[in-house]
Amino acid sequence: MILAMRREDLPRGLRPFVDQEGRLIQWPSRFKLQQMAAALLATRFEPGRNYVEKEVNAVLVEWHTFGDWALLRRVLCDWLFLDRESDCSRYWVRPGAAERIDEQLGPAGARA
Repeated sequence: MILAMRREDLPRGLRPFVDQEGRLIQWPSRFKLQQMAAALLATRFEPGRNYVEKEVNAVLVEWHTFGDWALLRRVLCDWLFLDRESDCSRYWVRPGAAERIDEQLGPAGARA
């Protein structure tokens, strides 16, 4: 994935939660917007690559500004964007994540 997404290419409802650099600046309160925010973060991970927890945290720290990478990591796994070993030793982009991203951000935005 690792896509360069411009703020203006995102769904209108998500834009207030993203800065000009594409970082998430606030966790939305509405569930639908939370799903969009998670999809946006999922675009920052490479399919086919394995990540250790420290690397997942580093990606999340880079792409959000409110300091809750644990919440974001959990959401990415719970909402089927990332998968992980039961001991959290390895994470990867889950099969079908691209389709879930398209569902949340729209195919045009997800490929911008």
